[in-house]
Amino acid sequence: MWKRYSTVVTSILVADRQDSFVTRKISETNLEYGGVPGDLHFGLTKLAGTRELMYERGSEIFNRRQVSIVSVEECAIIAEKLGVHQVLPEWLGANIVLEGFEGLTGLTPGSRIIFPSGAGILCEGENLPCLGPGKVLQENYPNERKLSTRFIKSSLGLRGIVGIVEQPGKISAGDKAEIVAYSHSD
Repeated sequence: MWKRYSTVVTSILVADRQDSFVTRKISETNLEYGGVPGDLHFGLTKLAGTRELMYERGSEIFNRRQVSIVSVEECAIIAEKLGVHQVLPEWLGANIVLEGFEGLTGLTPGSRIIFPSGAGILCEGENLPCLGPGKVLQENYPNERKLSTRFIKSSLGLRGIVGIVEQPGKISAGDKAEIVAYSHSD
């Protein structure tokens, strides 16, 4: 059964430096097939890496990580678990930040996020934690012990989702969006 939920886009972000996955806020973007134009993860294809060990490293594969989405609520939970003031979505490399929907990371693959323009993102699943954001957190909280490795355990199930652009269109900070999620219950 499909269920519908409302959420609000609090931020749109882009990683437009080649030397960092850390994103910066922008007021809007036109999602294209391939993701957020100018973003480090933009493209219909990518080179296989450590997450795709079934393929020869460096071979061209479909890009299932075009867009990274996190929630305000889950970032707050991660910060609380780590004992730090805040975990900014920028430090996680997020492209879209949503507020008002509990359990974003638990969205089933195949769920969609639909924006007022008609733009749509297809959920490809949880964005599994890795050391990169943990290192950025450690840089921002240098007095916290082993923050880079604690991040992985503390953010499992809370790190947000990755998706692909299923329908291009404009998205803006402040947009109300609809999550269309498949539920096994009911």
